[in-house]
Amino acid sequence: MNTATTMYALGLDQVEALIRKSGALRTILVQGDMGTGKSTLLTVLAKALPDHTPCYFDCTTKDLGDITIPNIAKLDDGTGYVTYLTNEELGAHNNTPVIIMIDEFGKANPAVKNALLRLILERKIGSYTLHPDSIIFATTNKGSEGVGDLLPPHARNRMTVVQTRKPTNMEWIEWGINNEIDHTLLGWCKDNPQLFYSFEDVKDPDDNPYIFHPKQHRAAFVTPRSLEAASDILKARDGLDDQTVTAALMGTIGERGAMDLMAFVKLADQLPSAESIKQDPKNAKVPNSAAGICMVVYRTLASLEKDWVDPWMDYLVRLDKEAQGMFANGVRAPKYSKQSLVMTNKKFTQWAMDNNYMFAADKK
Repeated sequence: MNTATTMYALGLDQVEALIRKSGALRTILVQGDMGTGKSTLLTVLAKALPDHTPCYFDCTTKDLGDITIPNIAKLDDGTGYVTYLTNEELGAHNNTPVIIMIDEFGKANPAVKNALLRLILERKIGSYTLHPDSIIFATTNKGSEGVGDLLPPHARNRMTVVQTRKPTNMEWIEWGINNEIDHTLLGWCKDNPQLFYSFEDVKDPDDNPYIFHPKQHRAAFVTPRSLEAASDILKARDGLDDQTVTAALMGTIGERGAMDLMAFVKLADQLPSAESIKQDPKNAKVPNSAAGICMVVYRTLASLEKDWVDPWMDYLVRLDKEAQGMFANGVRAPKYSKQSLVMTNKKFTQWAMDNNYMFAADKK
């Protein structure tokens, strides 16, 4: 990817806004690394546009007959003619606004690509014309990944192609705090920003053993999607031995990622429990490592309830200033779901007044 393309690669929030604002006028093709959340755009858009019906079309499982099917009809005089029955998955038959996501467009076979181009360009499918407020967007992986994503020039020319980038580790952590991602995993991601690099940032595959690289076969590797799956494994590990959990993680994020993450898990098992902090914040154990403190902060951000903001603030002031700043930054993140709960707390307000230099530094 050249420098200009890299500079203008968009985050998923930016892509969602672009599709929402212009997707009814022009089809947006979202191109990016595998496993970065492109497929979640339909869910996000459906929540933002509740009067639109979401329609999902997976090109990897479809052939031409899944779009339109020829049908022989007859006039009253018995004369036959050909019509086309349209796949109702695409929502065109209802004459109401739809959001059509054409997933994995680059992997579609040529006949399907060509059939979809009429939908993309003319907003028509079979005998139906889409409602004028309907939105169409498509997704594909980078051709340089070597996994079969091919975009002929005539197809690219019919769409607006935007590059999406992987989230940074801190962007993903912010998302994870609000989406019940395991706090141990969040701590590991904080310490390992390279988990979110693109293979295009790495010349030698061995320089980043965690991520996908087309020059080296890895049965499993780290992506935002596989990290979410790893979180599910960690949350379900009660009653499982370490060998079983490690094996499951190896099949999800790869061997190197699994071994490193399990080392973090063993550290997390030695942390003070949330209940011990809540019951005795002035005497509860403080982790003796930066990684341990980080995990405690992320765990708290994800699980805070009204009745334990006060004891948490009593515990927080015992941590170093970096940890206190980490908590404050998490609270002030625009999408933090418990923001009002914390910011209206008297002890947090007093702490913020006493440490206002932290906030001033952020504004420079």
